[in-house]
Amino acid sequence: MISGGHFTYFITIFLMIAGLFLVIARGNLIKKLIGLGIFQTSVYLLYIAPGKLVGGTAPILSPEFTIYSNPLPHVLILTAIVVGVATLALGLALVVRIREAYDTIEEDEILAVDSAHETEVQTT
Repeated sequence: MISGGHFTYFITIFLMIAGLFLVIARGNLIKKLIGLGIFQTSVYLLYIAPGKLVGGTAPILSPEFTIYSNPLPHVLILTAIVVGVATLALGLALVVRIREAYDTIEEDEILAVDSAHETEVQTT
């Protein structure tokens, strides 16, 4: 049986594997971006999970509490979320431009068009 303390780590590992699989195994660029988002979420969970202590409070000095939760992981994850949203927005903008240029968002079809164009340029 999985103990309560390690459950978040198993979820994190599952999300990492699922996200990495989507990025590597799928040819659709939108699915790759979704996999990247899932992978980023697993990293957020990996940092947040040990940052919370049971019975811990906010790090405000008071005489009755002695256990404090560390706020640093939460601040780092807030920054990572902003960077992740910006990365996703840039990725989606690139997918739109690729769709306009190649009329597809499938990686195999884009590579086929590129190789055909390269072969055409070499023969002329």
